Amino acid sequence: MNVIETTKLTKYYGKSRGIVDVDMSVTEGEIYGFIGPNGAGKSTTIRTLLGLIHPTSGSATIFGKDVTTSGPEIREEVGYLPSEVFYYDDMRVIDLLRYSASFYKKDHKAIERRIKHLSELFDLDLKKKIDDLSYGNKKKVGIIQGLAHEPKLIILDEPTGGLDPLIQQQFFHLLKEENEKGATILFSSHILSEVQKLCDRVAIIKDGSIIKVEQIKTLLENSTKRFKLELVNTPDASAFAIEGVSDLALVNHSVSFLYRGRVNEITKMLAGQDLIDFLVEEPDLEEIFMHYYQKEDVQ
Repeated sequence: MNVIETTKLTKYYGKSRGIVDVDMSVTEGEIYGFIGPNGAGKSTTIRTLLGLIHPTSGSATIFGKDVTTSGPEIREEVGYLPSEVFYYDDMRVIDLLRYSASFYKKDHKAIERRIKHLSELFDLDLKKKIDDLSYGNKKKVGIIQGLAHEPKLIILDEPTGGLDPLIQQQFFHLLKEENEKGATILFSSHILSEVQKLCDRVAIIKDGSIIKVEQIKTLLENSTKRFKLELVNTPDASAFAIEGVSDLALVNHSVSFLYRGRVNEITKMLAGQDLIDFLVEEPDLEEIFMHYYQKEDVQ
């Protein structure tokens, strides 16, 4: 069963492109990654799915129900964490969470216990006023608010901003637990490593359109690395003209490039260079997408 299904989902803001012909299917019990650089259309897709904005054309269903006509019913079973969280500053955390819980037709005592458990897990003081919280602690409030009613579908839009590494680790562990209990998760991010840790499949979005859906295993096997070399002599560009190399830059005795392909091929090439030093690192996401998009355009 597909928990989320879209067909040619399109949203324009006047003449400006939001998303175009997005086809997406997320199966029950899946952790589905949704990744692309800022401005690619991730948040627009999510807001359309939630009924916060209406599509220009196309259709979308959640739990088999149309998102534009069954929004309130759908949202009973959806937990949502937006990329930016805004609250009533003068409210205490516990009062805000109780207020949010009151909108769900669920056992409020069970939700209260859940709030207490999650606040202890994330070391969040429920008695504090929202206005006195750091950005990271406000994000924790958003996580608890989104998960307190134990939703069947969890939609996360850039959820880790402001969270320190230890809390991020606890958050990922919690998501895996929720998934093991049966929750389906749509995880949107521009941070590839987060998606790699959690997701079964990933949709890659470019300029408002999904260009590829990959198994994470396949994405990892074809992962891109940035190489930085320092050579004894002035480098010869032709030596680096092998398949998989892109974004080549030569400055004095330094060489920098992206490489996607078999490790054996790149090590053979490096063995032929008179190296002083070299560094292999994860490229930033913009570099990964530039490399990936170039490959897609060639195909």
